[in-house]
Amino acid sequence: MNDTVTVPDPAGAKRTTTENAESGFLAPAGLSKNLQAVLVDLTALHLVGKQAHWNIVGPNFRDLHLNLDEVVDIARASADDIAERMRALHATPDARPAVVAEQTSLPEFPQGEVLTHDAIDLMTTAIEKTVGTMRTVHDEVDDADPTSADILHAVLEKLEQQAWFISAETRTPKQR
Repeated sequence: MNDTVTVPDPAGAKRTTTENAESGFLAPAGLSKNLQAVLVDLTALHLVGKQAHWNIVGPNFRDLHLNLDEVVDIARASADDIAERMRALHATPDARPAVVAEQTSLPEFPQGEVLTHDAIDLMTTAIEKTVGTMRTVHDEVDDADPTSADILHAVLEKLEQQAWFISAETRTPKQR
């Protein structure tokens, strides 16, 4: 097995050719770059969530197994929303496996079986990294295109809720 990833050339978002039915707002390069970063992390979160879903073992398996599918569904649908928004703005989304592997901010999920409590921490980190990317690019996205920022708002709400749901399994109450 190859331990390196070769990123295709060209990699990443680029502008598409404007066609007859497409007139209107064209994404500036910075907006395309920021939405591409979000797309990559959402795609990676989808993959990490399935990897965890398939390989967790231990206490409270079933609840976590089902909750991971909720995260996967949110990540997958949100990646599609971001990619379609990019296309509407004449940017080319790029979520090919090598591009996602090279550009994601998410840490690699371990291979093989993972104890449920370890998976909770790993998935919370993956969700928080994805949210961190969205929060990092948010202001620039909002300045360039408030409509795209609205999409980010909806995704942030869902993912932050999932981070809370998942992380609550292993948290202990703070002493008062």
